Amino acid sequence: MGEHLALGLACILILGVGAQWLAWRVGIPAILFLLAAGILAGPVAGFIDPDQLFGNALAGIVSISVALILFEGGLSLHLDEIHTLKKTLTRLVSLGAVVSWLGAAVAAYFLLGFTPGVSLLLGATLVVTGPTVIIPLLRLVRPSPKASALLKWEGIVIDPIGATLALLVFEALVATGRQEALLAAAKGIGMTLLVGLSLGAIGAALIYVLMRRYWMPDYLQIPVILASVVGLFALSEELQHESGFLTVTAMGALLGNQKQVAIGHIVEFKENLRVLLIASLFIILSARLDLGLMAALGWPVLAFIAVLIVIVRPLSVMISTRGSALSTQEKAFVSLVAPRGVVAAAVSSVFALELERLGYKDAPQFVAVTFAVIIGTVLFYGLTALPISRLLGVGNPNPQGFLILGCHSWARGLAGKLKEAGFRVLLASTNRVDVHRARLDGLDAWYGNALSESAAEEMNLDGIGRLLSTTTNTEVNKLAASHFGEIFGRSEAYRITGGKTPDDDTRMHDTRGRVAFEKDMTHEYFSRRFLTGSEFRLTRLSDSFSYADFVENTRGTARLLFVIRKKSDLIIFTEDNPLEPKAGDSIITLSDRDQKVVS
Repeated sequence: MGEHLALGLACILILGVGAQWLAWRVGIPAILFLLAAGILAGPVAGFIDPDQLFGNALAGIVSISVALILFEGGLSLHLDEIHTLKKTLTRLVSLGAVVSWLGAAVAAYFLLGFTPGVSLLLGATLVVTGPTVIIPLLRLVRPSPKASALLKWEGIVIDPIGATLALLVFEALVATGRQEALLAAAKGIGMTLLVGLSLGAIGAALIYVLMRRYWMPDYLQIPVILASVVGLFALSEELQHESGFLTVTAMGALLGNQKQVAIGHIVEFKENLRVLLIASLFIILSARLDLGLMAALGWPVLAFIAVLIVIVRPLSVMISTRGSALSTQEKAFVSLVAPRGVVAAAVSSVFALELERLGYKDAPQFVAVTFAVIIGTVLFYGLTALPISRLLGVGNPNPQGFLILGCHSWARGLAGKLKEAGFRVLLASTNRVDVHRARLDGLDAWYGNALSESAAEEMNLDGIGRLLSTTTNTEVNKLAASHFGEIFGRSEAYRITGGKTPDDDTRMHDTRGRVAFEKDMTHEYFSRRFLTGSEFRLTRLSDSFSYADFVENTRGTARLLFVIRKKSDLIIFTEDNPLEPKAGDSIITLSDRDQKVVS
């Protein structure tokens, strides 16, 4: 038994991580590959059977995993990013949730033939979207900051709301009379809010005090927080069923918004854990599908999914976003993104068992319909979100722009040339005079400490996907590359050596960023060349004017910095990625001013 369990766990992890890697390589949402891998491994091939592997522990494993995902999501909920959309978010997770609930219930009643009570329960279950599906999709599409923030907040906040709503509907469903149903609903709402918010606040306060007063060593911080999240979730569920999700979400949000205790290392660990949990959960849950039962649902379930996508979601967003700060294009994009995820699957599985025990004839189809909606919405939104975002002009899946740290004279010159080539550039510096000069030159510039925790939220990074740190301090450049490597990815965090001599560190792939350009091109080198008459140049290569011709024309003194390929791909020169410009490329170089380059 132990060997089978070990083999099953290994297969789940390998399939989950492999599916996410494959999705990253081809640029398609990972959820599609995860669902396909789980279905192939489970009902098709039959070498993964989650019920046999985990037995009665499966429901608990899924619940705790979702709790950890929601806690991590709560840590990422920063009030600053939603300050102009607070009212919109409130309407979306309240009025919008009611519209989604009732719309899905009506569609289930008429299209699927469910009883009114089960239709209402299914509608409540399908209110949730969730971070398990929303965050990977946002990472791929990279929509505008407002649309991204609203969808992320909705996906995290709506999970405990949807789970609570489903519980209240279920309790009303099994109540014997109308008055008892109303009392059960009122009691459920009150107890869920009381238990969830109270335990969430207590948990956040406990962790805050332990870290603020240094009452636990650094190496125990993450284990203590993990244990606290799981323990408070379990206690919350014991006190009030389905209140645990609210507890962990509130705990994460409170910790994420306090400013006195640094939690960056905790967030980084939780993000890595979330990737593993999402991968494993989708493999496990999709491996449990009964394909025969899903196939038997026929066209009505396809019509049901279509109604959710085409009518219910747009209506919910339209009502919730009236008078908001969102543009028409952003509203349209938000209305076309609402994939269902793990929470819907987990909640439906729990209530299906209870409905079957109570003798409801719709119970066997309840989970099948929920999974059909998960698969259908993930397929639709996963395949259409990227082209729709491009069509509406709100998405930028491969931002080519640069955030340049340092606003000195040659950094401004380089930024100007990148801007001339058609790429967005944002300069950042703590030197107010240099920032003012950059703005006079028509460049975007931000004044402040780029390494502060709130800097990335205060900057407008729309269209920017890479860092180039050019300050005079090598250690600051390394810290900046490490900091922004978490935002842009380590492969897109570049730095130069701040001093006069090249950095002696020969490691190219570490957390301190990639060394940009050739290694001898230090801050002092650029400054000297710039002060003695060199300038940055943008040159177009062709069949009649090759890179070899350019080198000969400049007598070999020009230094290659960037290659622009296919008019939109900006590639930076590094020693671990040397470039060979071709006909049709454009190049940005550091060239002497007195040299005439004819292209």
